[in-house]
Amino acid sequence: MTTLWAFIFVIGVLVFVHELGHYLAARSVGIRVERFSVGFPPRLFTFTSEDEGWLIQMYFFSRSSVGKWEWQSVWEKKVSVSGKAGTGTEYCLALIPLGGYVKMAGIIDESMDTSITSAPDEFMSKSFLSQVFVMSAGVIMNILFAFSIYTGLSYHFGKPVENPPAIVSQLVDEMPAKEAGMLPGDKITSINGEPVDNWNDMALKIQSVPVKKIILEIDRDGKHITKQFTTSFRLNQTETGVDTVGFIGIAPEMQYIDVDFLQAGVSGFNSTMVGFGIIVISIKMLVTGEASLKELGGPIMIAQLAGETARAGIPTLLSFMALISINLAFLNILPIPGLDGGHIFISIIQVIIRKPLSVKTRMIFQQIGMAFLLLLMIIVFY
Repeated sequence: MTTLWAFIFVIGVLVFVHELGHYLAARSVGIRVERFSVGFPPRLFTFTSEDEGWLIQMYFFSRSSVGKWEWQSVWEKKVSVSGKAGTGTEYCLALIPLGGYVKMAGIIDESMDTSITSAPDEFMSKSFLSQVFVMSAGVIMNILFAFSIYTGLSYHFGKPVENPPAIVSQLVDEMPAKEAGMLPGDKITSINGEPVDNWNDMALKIQSVPVKKIILEIDRDGKHITKQFTTSFRLNQTETGVDTVGFIGIAPEMQYIDVDFLQAGVSGFNSTMVGFGIIVISIKMLVTGEASLKELGGPIMIAQLAGETARAGIPTLLSFMALISINLAFLNILPIPGLDGGHIFISIIQVIIRKPLSVKTRMIFQQIGMAFLLLLMIIVFY
């Protein structure tokens, strides 16, 4: 159950942040926003901005005038606000909390609405720069959101010590270290008679002896202990290929140094760049055949990881959310019709040819893009 709720929380927050970026940008350049929906249809609650107030409606199954059961408005209330100028925007809370949507006037998107009148408050009536700004605003918000999370975590916890002491904090079940009786708090002082200076030094020594017997000298609360066992192994990706390294299943005791807000911001920026670097490496692995779309994961893997990180604690969940936010930003900026990057691509084409594409042409672009995204989802799932 934790996995489900964590997945809903992560995706729900990230999509809301993304769509909020589009909404704020559209309003800032004078584009009429017809609907701002959180979640996928059908609608549950709507709040419509009207002159002199708000119209609040609740939706559910009820019998229509002809006796059929339909999903429709079952309750409504008008809230009066004297002197309020309505925008006509419908703010919607939908039933399935895994998506979001901002419907702007005068744009052909997944709604396939072609009612474009060239009114001054429509998307297509705005300048090229305004269109690019509005369509990239969701991506910008996702990047800023990730940066804010990383910066906040860095400011709260501090900067990790680069070379922590060789003190064990966690042990992996059914791995050599735990099987040999090592405990959290054990300090490794030497390996095979060679002194250990810090965690990195110790890790390099263990990695150099895959599936070999080793002798560890340990300081346990001032008491000297010797452990002898055979290391396990794992595969490590390198620039030249895959290497086999030693592994015993231990994690370090992390230590942190307090940082000021500026240092936290630098750390947040670096972590955000690392997130983009992971995406670039993943794409490289796809192109070279080192990984498949299934191995890189889809919604099911994201749900599993969301559950695992939620159980590990709020900081871990937030860090995972920041990484997914970066992935969402990267995906949406791709020049694929149906995505934000696809709309920007169409705007660029119109600038190059110096005239707007016909509604029919834009519809074809949108349909091709939606078909491609659907095919991609099928490949990832199956």
